[in-house]
Amino acid sequence: MGSLEVPFNPLSLAIGAEATFVARAIDSDRAGLAQVLTAAAKHRGASFVEIYQNCPIFNDSAFDAIKGKDADESIIRLVDGAPITFAGGTKGVMRDGSTGELSIVDVDEVGIDSLLVHDAHRADPGLAFSLSRLTDPGVLRRAPIGIFRDVERPAYDDLARQQIETAGRPEDPDASMQALLRGAETWTVL
Repeated sequence: MGSLEVPFNPLSLAIGAEATFVARAIDSDRAGLAQVLTAAAKHRGASFVEIYQNCPIFNDSAFDAIKGKDADESIIRLVDGAPITFAGGTKGVMRDGSTGELSIVDVDEVGIDSLLVHDAHRADPGLAFSLSRLTDPGVLRRAPIGIFRDVERPAYDDLARQQIETAGRPEDPDASMQALLRGAETWTVL
């Protein structure tokens, strides 16, 4: 009968952990998948990419809503610098002024200028997180696809190298760990 737990959202988890590159792609969308994976490979630091891929054994037909004939109604393609639209440009994503939550609206009713413009390079992860929550838990009715977040931050290995280099050349030679360990047999702790 399956798990009773509400499935967690991997993108929300990655964005909440302040990941600097977060994206989603569909295995059967070769152009979109190639674009996302190329950007992930070029990103300095760790990249997180969720790929919707059908498995005929464990989740057959789980992605029919975004792969079938109604895919245009379900896929929200994220294009950096462009208004967030889908369903042939007839629907869009807008932030509610009073609650701050995102909502799906008819573009004809609100106008294209009222829609959110996607900014994958935004330092604040709030918009990317909100976009990741547009996918309903347990039921795939719509799915933002593309790069949610792509920000620059020093990578862990760069910071570790810098820290080792700094520790290796202290301004005060007596403060270095090597000087302490190779020093007197006894230490006076103040």
